[in-house]
Amino acid sequence: MNWIKVETMEQLNEAIAIRFKVFVDEQGVDAEVERDHYDEISAQCTHVLVMHDGTPVGTGRISGKDGIGKIQRVCALQQARGLGVGSAIMEALETIAREKQFGSVRLGAQVHAQLFYEKLGYTVISDVFYEENIPHVSMQKELK
Repeated sequence: MNWIKVETMEQLNEAIAIRFKVFVDEQGVDAEVERDHYDEISAQCTHVLVMHDGTPVGTGRISGKDGIGKIQRVCALQQARGLGVGSAIMEALETIAREKQFGSVRLGAQVHAQLFYEKLGYTVISDVFYEENIPHVSMQKELK
């Protein structure tokens, strides 16, 4: 399992395709909501792809300001779950956060994934809230 920073439109389109399979097709998120102004290759936001046997199977992205990284759109294809893809995505995004000298990272975790993030050192910093009818909590991790 390895990861790459998205640097081409082809790679960005692969990342967005994974997100659509997970969030739109599986979870029913509105396709219009899934795409936003961060879906481009820029210094403002870094996207990653996790590869398994040379095939993209997971993605996520990080942006940030004021020393805090904002992790979003973390997902793995259904057939790749249980292989460590989620951990590889988070390792990649935290590596980038450190490169950008962020002191901490935050994310909105779907409640069903809260334990996964807690095992990676994240703590809940909010009450439950809903995005696209899916319960979430805000979580944060201090980086060393």
